[in-house]
Amino acid sequence: MRIDSHHHVWDLSVRPQGWMVGEALNPIKKNFSINDLRQAITGCGIDKTVVVQTVTNYDETPELLALADADDLVAGVVGFLKIDSADAISYLDKYEGMTGFKYLVGIRDIAHDYEDVSYLAKPQVIKNVQELGRRGLVYDLLTKTPHMRAAINLVKACPDTKFVLDHISKPYIAKGEMQPWADQITELASFENVVVKVSGLFTEADWKNWKQSDFSPYLEHITKSFTPKRMMFGSDWPVCLLAATYRQTVDLIEEFTKSFSISEKNDFWASTANRIYNLKLI
Repeated sequence: MRIDSHHHVWDLSVRPQGWMVGEALNPIKKNFSINDLRQAITGCGIDKTVVVQTVTNYDETPELLALADADDLVAGVVGFLKIDSADAISYLDKYEGMTGFKYLVGIRDIAHDYEDVSYLAKPQVIKNVQELGRRGLVYDLLTKTPHMRAAINLVKACPDTKFVLDHISKPYIAKGEMQPWADQITELASFENVVVKVSGLFTEADWKNWKQSDFSPYLEHITKSFTPKRMMFGSDWPVCLLAATYRQTVDLIEEFTKSFSISEKNDFWASTANRIYNLKLI
């Protein structure tokens, strides 16, 4: 089995994607549906997926839950809470009564877009993320290098919550920079309740001129730090289309994982995502 642990869908006639700023994003300024994804994954061996929120809007998550309930390709939903808000958990309570709630496996906020790089270490964030752990929900960490110190402090404060680090924390691949990202990855990986999504690589590289070797130092460090048992595949489709097709995304990762053992490949492509998110695979 192969699971894509990170993709998106959106309909711009229903809701604008406020983060789509600038002409460089024109290739993805259109609607992307689950049927578009189904076409994109043809021949890639993907059996199930996890759909992830894209906007800081409480109307989106119910739509994603309904999608998961209606389409058997989707095995889980990572929804949205404004995680620093005192009323965040009240919105989670509202989700519980909605169609498809059983598919809600995790929560994410767009932390890397907030000016406050200490956002994730706020007392209210810690309190809310601790509550997610009590309810058996994962928290997805969406960070760039400046936000990682706060993410580490959050993880320290929430030992009973499972965390997924999205997009290997968006290192500056195009610049070839490893530090301080690498040291912070090592520290974050020391907490056993954290796993990592190998996703979102292409958009951190040179969109027009990337090559396999650009990613190797980062992938090697992630593998050394987390091991395949704590790594999962994510396409970040359709955002990846800014720099690579779905097939190219899979090809890159297949090349990267070719030296993995059978059990390591099983962990990477399916078991880690299933174990951490407790996906609905049937």
